[in-house]
Amino acid sequence: MKKIIFINSVYGSGSTGKIVKNLSYISQKNNFDCYSIYGREKKEVGIKEKYIGNTLYFYLHIFFTRLFDKHGRCSSFVTKKIIKYIESINPDIIHLHNIHGYYLNYEMLFKYLKSTNVPVIWTFHDCWPYTGHCAYYSYLKCDKWKVDGCKKCISKKSYPSCYLFSNSKNNYILKKNIFSNVNKLTIVTPSEWLKKEVSESFFSKYPCYVINNGIDLNVFFPKNAKKRFDKKVILGVANVWEPRKGLQDFYKLSDLLPEDYLIVLIGLSEKQITQLNSNMCGIKRTANQIELAELYSEALCFVNPTYEDNFPTTNLESLACGTPVITYNTGGSPEAVDENTGFVVEQGSVEKIYDCIKIIDDNGKDFYKDNCVLRAKSCYNQEDNYMKYVKLYNEVLS
Repeated sequence: MKKIIFINSVYGSGSTGKIVKNLSYISQKNNFDCYSIYGREKKEVGIKEKYIGNTLYFYLHIFFTRLFDKHGRCSSFVTKKIIKYIESINPDIIHLHNIHGYYLNYEMLFKYLKSTNVPVIWTFHDCWPYTGHCAYYSYLKCDKWKVDGCKKCISKKSYPSCYLFSNSKNNYILKKNIFSNVNKLTIVTPSEWLKKEVSESFFSKYPCYVINNGIDLNVFFPKNAKKRFDKKVILGVANVWEPRKGLQDFYKLSDLLPEDYLIVLIGLSEKQITQLNSNMCGIKRTANQIELAELYSEALCFVNPTYEDNFPTTNLESLACGTPVITYNTGGSPEAVDENTGFVVEQGSVEKIYDCIKIIDDNGKDFYKDNCVLRAKSCYNQEDNYMKYVKLYNEVLS
C-alpha cells in the first residue's frame, strides 16, 4: 500500500483543514495509507494525524513576521521534527497544502524535499507561494510578483501582517530560488483563475492541474426547516468579515433594499453586529453545518461581494441548497456560477447586485432551485472531486 503524507497548518477545521481530513479519508478508501502533519490547533485525532507544533515557536514566528516580514522563515525546531517524522514514514507522495501559518520553515523543508526523490504535490489555496508577502493581491491590483517582487510591499499589513520592516523583495527572491528546483513537483489549483496566475509566476515550468473544491452533499441540500425570518433573506457568509470580503458593500446594499428584504450575515464579530443597519441581521457562528444549510435554503439568494478570492466554497454550499448566487467577478468566484444558477457583476457594482436580486425575486427562487442543485451535484460533489486527486496520485507514481 502506497503512503501519502499531507502537510497543512490545521487538520479538520477551517476550509483547508476539512479538505485535508476528507481527502485523507477518500484516499484511504482507495488503497492509500495516509498520514497528516499539522502545526496549529491541537486536537484529539487518530494516530496517523500528527500534531507537530510548539506554542513558544509559534509566537516567536508571529513576532518575526510582525517586525521583520519573515513569515515562513522561523520555526526551525518544529521543522526538524516534521522532517524527522516524514523520514520515519518514508512516504511515496508528499502532499503540501498551506505551508504558511506560523508553524513551519519553508526553506528547511524544501531543502529536504530537494534531497529526496519523492514526488511532491502542492495544492495552492491562495497566492502566497509565489508572492513576496501577501496571500492575495487583487484588492490593491498589485502585479509586482510577475516581475521581480516588491521592493516595498503596499499591503504588508495584510496577512501575514508586518508592521515594521518590509522584506518582500528578499522573500520573493528566496521563494523563487527555494521553490523552483524540486525534482518532482506537481501543482494543483482549485480554480482556473489561479492556474492562470500560476502560469505567469516562477512556478510556470511545473505541471499544474485544476481540481475544484468539493462539498458534502449529504449535509448541503435544500432543507425544509421552519423559517427564522418573516422577510426575504439576502444571505452573506464569511469566516472572517475583513474588508476584502465586501462587508462595506452590504451596508450600501441595505440602503437600496425595500422593507420586505433582510440582509443576514454569518461570521460577524460582536463589534460588527452592533454596527449593522436596521434591515441587517448578524450571526457570529452557526451551531453546525446543518444549521448553515438551513439558512442557505431559506435565503432568496446568496450574495458574495468578495474582492479577493480563489474558489470560495460558500458559493458551492449555496448552490447545493438550491439558492442562486450573485458574486463579483473576482478570482475564481465566478467559475461556480452559470446563467441558470446566478449572476456575476463587476466589483463594487452594488446597484447591479440589487438589480439581480430583483430579477431573482421576480422569477421566483424555484426558477433557479433545480438548476442550482444539479450544478452542485454534477460539478462539486466532494467525493467525485477528491477522486481526481486519487487519479493524480496514481499518475505521479506510474
